[in-house]
This record gives sequence, structure tokens and C-alpha cells, in this order.
Amino acid sequence: MNEVVKIGVLKAGCIGSLPLLEFLLDERADREDIRVRVVGSGAKVTPEDCIEGAEQIVKQNVDLVIFISPAQTTQGPSEARKIRRTDNKPVIIISDSPAKRVVKEIEEYGFGYIVVEADSMIGARREFLDPLEMALYNSDVIKVLAITGAMNILVEEIDRVVNAIKSGEKPILPKIIVDSRRAVEAAGFSNPYAKAKAMAAYELAKQVSTLTFEACFKMHEPGAYIPLIAAAHEIMRTAAKLADEAREIEKKGDSVLRKPHFKDGVRGEKRLLMEKPLKAVL
Repeated sequence: MNEVVKIGVLKAGCIGSLPLLEFLLDERADREDIRVRVVGSGAKVTPEDCIEGAEQIVKQNVDLVIFISPAQTTQGPSEARKIRRTDNKPVIIISDSPAKRVVKEIEEYGFGYIVVEADSMIGARREFLDPLEMALYNSDVIKVLAITGAMNILVEEIDRVVNAIKSGEKPILPKIIVDSRRAVEAAGFSNPYAKAKAMAAYELAKQVSTLTFEACFKMHEPGAYIPLIAAAHEIMRTAAKLADEAREIEKKGDSVLRKPHFKDGVRGEKRLLMEKPLKAVL
């Protein structure tokens, strides 16, 4: 049995699920059953950056590797996956919708995966995307993924693998495509209108990548692609507002589902704001 599970997180580039991932696992910084080390390539997903990051994670001798990145179909993440394949440690890939094209390869490697459909590509055109717009877009994506339940799925699946490793068992790795139905079920809404708003938010966010992909890779005239990426960001902003409305409905009914971690890694559960969370039964 492992009293402490060592988790290595390899981050390459950025998607909405990426910036806060390690903090989702230890939100109060008091968890005693895991130790997390993070290696990042920064904004780039080039082969050089991704390979260097993967090699650094190998040196950490961790019990579980989480590789989170966009562009899993490109050479950089593909080369990083090959390095992880030779390590024989459990690996979970977390990515956005284009990763669905390499799911078969991921499964052949023996890796797990969580593909978050609403984690849509940003509008990366120089005329539009400056540092502030990048931060605002990602804040909207994070709000959508948090409220609609996608981040709940990340936490639950990683915790499940950690618990297996702690027990000395071979973990069953996730193989999940997170659509709107699966996300909102994980969010645990008690009010059907809140659930409907959250589902609408997720579906809106999911459609953003269709516009940003076209604007970034298929259009060449600024007069055509600039309004399109601006529209895509407005859609994500609207999705974030809808998600926020869903949570406000739950707050008004004093029924927000909260599932904090205890020190031993077990998650509690509560609804009423003024009650204490009860430990879940494993």
C-alpha cells in the first residue's frame, strides 16, 4: 500500500482545464495522501518543449502521470506520449475535442483519457488576442467547466485512480468523453432550471471551437476572421454568464453541492451552507 501517492503533472500549452488542475486535487493545501509535482512547457507545444517536460517527469519517479495539453494530434504531445509509454506508470491524458482523433492510439498505449468537449480553442489571431483578452477568455472557460461539472469529473476520476494506487491495486484508468449530459450529472444540480442553464452553457462553449478553428486556420482575410473570433469569445462570455446564473439558482435554494477533500483524500459532501460536510463512504 502507498501511504502517499506521488503525482506528476505535465502541462504543455494551455486549455481551460489546465491552470488549476493540481489545485483541484488539494483545494485547501492540507491533503496528506498525495504529493504533486508539476512540469510545464509554457505556452508552446513544440516537440522540444514537450519532450523535455516528459523527460523531467520520468526523473521524478512518480506513481501517476497526468499529461494535460491541447493539440494532442500534433508532434510535440505525440512525442511526449511515446516517452511516457516506456515508463510503465499509469498515465491519464486530459485534453480538448481534437484529441478524440487520437483516442485509439492513447488506448493502445494503455493510457487513460478525459476529453472535455467544452474546453474550446481560443481565438489566437494577433489582431484580436492580447494578454488581457487571453486571460479573460480563460477565466470564462474556467467558470463554465467548474460550474457545469466538467471539473468535478476530473477530480473524481483522478481521485479514483489515486485511491486504487493507495490500496495497492492496479488502477482502472478513465476513458471518458465529457459531453454536456455527463458534465451536468457530475455537477449534481438540485434545481432542474439550474441544470438546464448549465447544459446550455456547456453546449454553447462546445461550439466556440468551430468558429475559432475556422477563423484561425481556414480564413486569410482579416476582415473575415477578426469578427468571427470576436463572436466566438462573446459566445464563451455568454456561456459563462449562463453557468453563473445556474449556480445562483442553486445558491438561492441553499442547495449548492460542495465536495471538499479531507486530509486523507476522502471527499466530503454537503448542500446547506451552514452544515459541516460528511465524509463519503468509499
